[in-house]
Amino acid sequence: RAPVEGQELGDSLSDSTEFLKSYLNVFLVETLPGSALAPPAAAAPLSQRDMAEELSRQLEDILSTYCSETISDEASALLNGQSHSPVFNGLMCEKDGDNPKAEKVNGGHSGAEKEQKKSQDKKKVKGLGKEITVLMQTLNTLSTPEEKLAGLCKKYADLLEEHRNSQKQMRVLQKKQSQLVQEKDNLRNEHSKAILARSKLESLCRELQRHNRTLKEEGVQRTRLEEEKRKEVTSHFQSTLNDIQAQMEQHNERNASLRQENAELAEKLKKLYEQYKLREEHIDKMVKHKDLQQQLVDAKLHQAQELLKESEERHDREKDFLLKEAVESQRMCELMKQQEVHLKQQLSLYTERFEEFQTTLSKSNEVFTTFKQEMEKMTKKIKKLEKETTMYRSRWESSNKALLEMAEEKSVRDRDFDALQGKVQRLEKLRRALKVERNELKKKVQNLGGAAGPHTSDPGTDSPSPPPTDCPLEASTCPVPDSSSDSPPCHCEPQLDTVALPEEANSPPVPVLVPAQE
Repeated sequence: RAPVEGQELGDSLSDSTEFLKSYLNVFLVETLPGSALAPPAAAAPLSQRDMAEELSRQLEDILSTYCSETISDEASALLNGQSHSPVFNGLMCEKDGDNPKAEKVNGGHSGAEKEQKKSQDKKKVKGLGKEITVLMQTLNTLSTPEEKLAGLCKKYADLLEEHRNSQKQMRVLQKKQSQLVQEKDNLRNEHSKAILARSKLESLCRELQRHNRTLKEEGVQRTRLEEEKRKEVTSHFQSTLNDIQAQMEQHNERNASLRQENAELAEKLKKLYEQYKLREEHIDKMVKHKDLQQQLVDAKLHQAQELLKESEERHDREKDFLLKEAVESQRMCELMKQQEVHLKQQLSLYTERFEEFQTTLSKSNEVFTTFKQEMEKMTKKIKKLEKETTMYRSRWESSNKALLEMAEEKSVRDRDFDALQGKVQRLEKLRRALKVERNELKKKVQNLGGAAGPHTSDPGTDSPSPPPTDCPLEASTCPVPDSSSDSPPCHCEPQLDTVALPEEANSPPVPVLVPAQE
């Protein structure tokens, strides 16, 4: 029976360690994966992974140290012949120390034993009184004092044998008491170890909660940074969408794996529940069998007491035999009661294990619901980002169209500007040529005026005075003829002669009438 219980303990410990590892893996899957829209920095995920690996390593150290210590203690106890009650991380010693029902049962047994001892003492006193009367009667029947002395010696020898037997029984009981004291010390040590393990696990849970909070804060900061960067990343948006789709497929695969793990955990829990039912049925059968044995023992005791009452006066030897049978039956009853207490303790331990598995299953369900909510949030974000991409794409297309139109306008204006520059250069050349011609004509007119004299000029034949040669207006108001009708005004020097320019620069010079006053 002891190796079977050791195997069950090993299986339960391995199942619990596997469940804790799977829970840590789920926690890492939720916290560590980077977002597809904005990949995080290289230092942050490394620190997070280091933290998660350190926490998992601490949990494995706690489990390995305390579970291995409990299993080794149990094996040593089995080899030394001590009690083979299963201990799971020192839980049984806590239950034994905090179980008032067991103390009450033990107290009730001690009270019943005291009452039985008192009744036995009274019966012994009565029996001694009867034995003394019988002995006196037998001594009175004897005639000689030697025969009386021989009868007394026989009686003394019988009493001496009974005393020796009682001393042997007392030594056996003392040995059992010392073994029980050792078991109690071992259970106390295991209880202290369990308390240490629980404190370490609580500290580890606190560290996990702190790590989770820091991860949440970092996630909020990253989302803010990503919202700021999102405005600058319009050109690379198509590649990020492909990455998001790939990550969505990965998340779907992870969800499928998590569902498979949940199904496996549910199957394990069903198997454990069936084993627990079978163990309960077996315990019920054992309890019924024990009750039947108790009834049989009580009936035998009743019969033995009646036979003792009837045959006390007849046969002393039959009385001793029946007393021995009564002692053996009481010892069997006590052993059966101890087995009952042990079975009750096992039953309470299995119920607590089942409650622990129920709590772990509820935790896994909560983790799955939180992951589902996060997936829904991600889908909403993706839809929102798709809308923004369509909006930014339409804006980009409109801006491209406007840019193309502006480029066409710029090319048209550049062409107009080049044409105007050519016209300005031609007008500049023409102006210089006209200036040279004007100077030559001025010289000719002065020469002609000096040669003819004032008496030759008749006032009636004089032509009307032309307007002044120098144009006092600005260059923008000077009319400059050109071959093209839509040419802009001349932006040359400010003062030009108001003469009609020819169509081409190579045309012959036109005579200019200058007043005589010049």
